[in-house]
Amino acid sequence: MKRKLLGMLIALFLLLSFTTFSFAKDVVTKNTKKNLKQNVEKATETKIDLPKEKQTSLGLYITAKEAFANWYRYQDKVIILDIRTPEEYMLGGHATMAVNIPVKFLKKKIDFKKDKSIMSLNKKFVEKVKKKFKTSDIIMIMGRSGARSAVAVDMLAKAGFTKVYNIIDGFEGDKLNLPISYKNGRRIVNGWKNSGAVWTEDVNPDLVYKP
Repeated sequence: MKRKLLGMLIALFLLLSFTTFSFAKDVVTKNTKKNLKQNVEKATETKIDLPKEKQTSLGLYITAKEAFANWYRYQDKVIILDIRTPEEYMLGGHATMAVNIPVKFLKKKIDFKKDKSIMSLNKKFVEKVKKKFKTSDIIMIMGRSGARSAVAVDMLAKAGFTKVYNIIDGFEGDKLNLPISYKNGRRIVNGWKNSGAVWTEDVNPDLVYKP
C-alpha cells in the first residue's frame, strides 16, 4: 500500500514538473522572440566611448559578435557588408555571408612615414550599394577594425540610408596593447575573426565585388 502511494506521489510530482517546465519554456520563447524583434526594428544604439575615427553621423554602433548574433537570428532582415578591398576580402578571409563592396582601393604605394598603404576612394561605392540594397535596409558595415567602415557609414548616411551600423571592431579586431606579451601589436583583441563567428577564405561569386 505504501509503495503504491509512493508511486502515485512520484507520478504526480513528475506531471506537475513537466507542466511547469512546458509553461515556462513557452513564456521564455515568446518573450525572447518579442525582444529580438524589437531589437532589430528599433535599431538599438550602443552608447560607448569610441575613438573619433570610429564615430559616425548616424551614431549606430555594434560589435562583430553582436552583428553575427543579429544576422543569425534575422537573416532575412540583417545585411553584413564588408567594405575592405577585394584583396583583403579574398586573401585574408571574410564573414561567410558578407557582401563585398570596397569603400577604398589599395594603391601601389606605401607611406613609409606612417607605415601604411595608401588608399583611394571608390567613387562608385554609394552607387553600387544603392543598386543592391534599399535605403531602409538594416546594414551592418565591417572593415578591418572600425575606422574605414565609419567612412562608409557616413557616405551612405548622406545618400539617405538610415539604418547603417558601424561594426566597431571590424573583421580583424583591435591591436593588443600589452608590451610584455609576445603577441603585443597583433589584432587579437576582438573582431569578427576572433569572436567565434563564422568566416571563410572561400570566395562566393555572388558576394565578391564586381567593378
